[in-house]
Amino acid sequence: MDKMKTTINRTIQPKIKSVEQVSLPKPIISELDNGIKVYAFDAGTEEVIKIEFVVEAGSWYQDKKLQAFSTIKMLTEGTKNHTAAELAEIFDFYGAYVETESERDYTYITLYTLNKNVEKLLPVFAEIIKEPVFPKKELSVLLTNTKQDQMVSMQKVSYVARIKFAEQLYGSSHPYGISPKPEDYRKITTDDLMQFYKKYYVPENIRIVISGKIQKNIIELLNTHFGKSKNTSGKKKITKLFPVEPAKEKKQIILQQNALQSGLRLGKILFSRNHPDFIGMNILSTILGGYFGSRLMTNIREDKGYTYGIGSAIISMRHSGYIFIASDVSANCREKAVDEIYKEIERLRKEPVPQKELELVKNYMAGTFLRKIDGPFAIAERFISTLDYGLDFNEYFTNYINTIKSITSEEIIKLASRHLQNNSFFETICGK
Repeated sequence: MDKMKTTINRTIQPKIKSVEQVSLPKPIISELDNGIKVYAFDAGTEEVIKIEFVVEAGSWYQDKKLQAFSTIKMLTEGTKNHTAAELAEIFDFYGAYVETESERDYTYITLYTLNKNVEKLLPVFAEIIKEPVFPKKELSVLLTNTKQDQMVSMQKVSYVARIKFAEQLYGSSHPYGISPKPEDYRKITTDDLMQFYKKYYVPENIRIVISGKIQKNIIELLNTHFGKSKNTSGKKKITKLFPVEPAKEKKQIILQQNALQSGLRLGKILFSRNHPDFIGMNILSTILGGYFGSRLMTNIREDKGYTYGIGSAIISMRHSGYIFIASDVSANCREKAVDEIYKEIERLRKEPVPQKELELVKNYMAGTFLRKIDGPFAIAERFISTLDYGLDFNEYFTNYINTIKSITSEEIIKLASRHLQNNSFFETICGK
């Protein structure tokens, strides 16, 4: 007997279901013999694990430009026992992958591997983190390639606008505002990297976050390879303070005569993730320019045709945060585009967001958040984003969803009036 088949009527839109609540797993916290904390998210069905070292060794701490970036990138370029080629061959053989990343506050080195290969790979991964040699030839190649990439990027108006905008907000000597110059690539040496490594790549500055389907002996293995070193030549959370010195002129134009477009960056310093208005401002920024149907896209792309794309976002760093609006526009209509941006900001300060639009944004943000916690690796990433803000991981994201669900048009007007006055914005324009 044939089973009855159910036919889906695709002319009827599925019902939209709102996100009622979020329940995220709490990490299992352990501590290695030398004090390194390990946060584990045991979830998922695949026999894969991600082991991420979060090191308080970003560019905030460097004494020379490129010191933090070069140190983390050179960890995989040779150890006492293996060359860069040998390291790559080992990880390739086991189908594993090592990733390094450098940011303003932190650097990250991550191992992705199958569980069955963890015991074989951890000794080699430990070499990378504990016994780098920073070979001169590989450093020269890294700096040459990075410099070349930057020179290519400097021909793009969007890139120049981005780095000059950061300098405008924070000042050319502030870690959040600096960017390397061509001459800086000649000044960095292997000795600089070794000094930085010895000072900051110490147990006091390291946390380990593991996620995936975690085997029972993983903490024991981590302790064997990473918990015995007690190098404390650096001090825990070495304090470095830098004055914020924004540009005196709020509008900066960088001319590039051969450019076909103008790169725009507008924005201002706000605050980091632990500020009570951060989530609300994130919602406001989404309405303004945080998704394809946003007000900036509707006005400046769809209605006016000044650009192919425009967006806004809130950035949180450990010691600060800012809002920015970015776009590349036709050179002959950049002033009109800037005027329209300010008009949209003014609307947020003066006019209630229509309920239909607000509900659309709420559903979009809730759905986006669900995608961002889909799987153990993604959950671990969200956890790392709250690690150093004094925030409870589960409580913060529960509050995030609750704020999205409950925020009103009146509250958005108050936020816009409090934080988005036109005369507080900086403008960076690069192009013709």
